[in-house]
Amino acid sequence: MSKQRIVWAAVVALAFTGVVLVSWPRAEDVPMPVVQPVNPDYFISDCLVEPIKKEMRRLSDGREAECYVITTKSVPTDHPIGPWAPKHVTDGEDKGGIWIKDGHVYNVSGEFVAHLDELYDDPQWNLVREDGSIRVTDTKEAFDLAARPNVDPRYNNYAVECPVDVVEWKSNYNVYIIPVNPVYRSKATDFHRVGNGHGPVGVAFNGVKYDPPAPIHMIIKAHTIAPFDHSGGHVNPHAGYHYHAATGNTKEIEQTDGHAPLIGYALDGFGIYAHLDIDGKKPIDLDECSGHFDNVRGYHYHASAAGDNQIIGAFRGIAGSASVVEPK
Repeated sequence: MSKQRIVWAAVVALAFTGVVLVSWPRAEDVPMPVVQPVNPDYFISDCLVEPIKKEMRRLSDGREAECYVITTKSVPTDHPIGPWAPKHVTDGEDKGGIWIKDGHVYNVSGEFVAHLDELYDDPQWNLVREDGSIRVTDTKEAFDLAARPNVDPRYNNYAVECPVDVVEWKSNYNVYIIPVNPVYRSKATDFHRVGNGHGPVGVAFNGVKYDPPAPIHMIIKAHTIAPFDHSGGHVNPHAGYHYHAATGNTKEIEQTDGHAPLIGYALDGFGIYAHLDIDGKKPIDLDECSGHFDNVRGYHYHASAAGDNQIIGAFRGIAGSASVVEPK
């Protein structure tokens, strides 16, 4: 058996409300020569609801670990949100966001919307009314019924966006539980296996969620599109504003060696770096989780290209959790 597969035992005794907690590593844990811990100072202070704190929390595999508790606002402070959908066929690219198909990123102008039948080779696409206006969800009811995988048939052939007067989600908080020191595992963990198939996979430094792939195959089945803005984000009724793509509009931590910049953390504590390095080169030898090693950062992820509908592919470490809460 290789040394990496040997079960190593470490007892961590911490005083916590008078209880001694003991953490035993699992057989899948693999000690790494380089581990880059989470740096809470990278988060934008204006995005925080309260100072980041450390607490002993339970991770997705049931173990206790020292974690950062990061409570953030739902609206980013480093870029505006929107626009998403143009309202008329004459609207230019500045009136809409982006859409993705087969690895390509398209600017959502009025002309783009008018020719979705050609893009998808399907004559049933028809979001444009006779007067040239585009069907866009403009009420909370319409948004709630259309912004879901099983789109209500009344909102087939609509562009789905959150109306500007729907503000409830903007007052909510995002709470992230992320291990202080990530633990590399020999086995990848699918998001669904940690009860996270529809929850975030990580967080940007502005406090906004990185989400799993958007259910685009279900969305277009109803002849709808739910555009992202040029920062890669959009809104749904439950998660609020979140990213499905990393487009370079959020805070980045530059690397002194020309490596792609750090753009956030996955819920397992490993860093998420941009797709391209300073020379515009793509990462190589990525595993099924979208990660690999180097001697500076240890194991880390790279966000997929914006057109791939994926931030990372799976968790390599042991994930914490994330939740949306209403302010008290």
